[in-house]
Amino acid sequence: MIRIPQVRVIDEEGEQLGVMPTPEALQLAQERGFDLVEVAPMSSPPVTKILDYGQFKYEQARKEKEAKKHQRSVEFKEVRLRVKIGKGDFDTKVKRAIRFLAVGDRVKVAVQFRGREVSHAYIGRDLLNRFAELVSEFGTVDRPPVLEGRSMSMVLTSTWKPTDKPEKVETPPKANKKKQAEPKESAPPVATDEPEAPAATSTGG
Repeated sequence: MIRIPQVRVIDEEGEQLGVMPTPEALQLAQERGFDLVEVAPMSSPPVTKILDYGQFKYEQARKEKEAKKHQRSVEFKEVRLRVKIGKGDFDTKVKRAIRFLAVGDRVKVAVQFRGREVSHAYIGRDLLNRFAELVSEFGTVDRPPVLEGRSMSMVLTSTWKPTDKPEKVETPPKANKKKQAEPKESAPPVATDEPEAPAATSTGG
């Protein structure tokens, strides 16, 4: 129920009817066989529209359903490291975190300490800071490294947007490896043996 004394009214055709007392607006909507619905309650005065409330709710629900289809829930992923992790494994973990961040997920990166390694917690902090630098193009540190028992972890939040994807670089067409057939040199004319003309003979006279 609308309790404001006066409202701005838009009719069912989208025409502005101006500001009028709320009871008058309600009566006008009833006379036309529709409802009076607040569409901008925070305005001054609130904006109302004459419409079919049932149809209005149906359209709202349909739009929300369509919007949810295009939304992806953010997941919380985890990547675990060791203090003595090798470079190859470290790079693999970085690539995995980048894949998660590239689709909008949050990532918890944790360093596991074994035995007395926990007494050198600064190693784990340095490892996490280096990790954060390598993924900085895709995410930012949401929670800095914190030591919890035998594990030190930080949380990364994605900053990657679909429009940030690099444009595809077109590679030049590969050169044709097949060599074009070179024109064959014409063979020199072959001399043919022709019968020699008979030698001239002289007669004595």
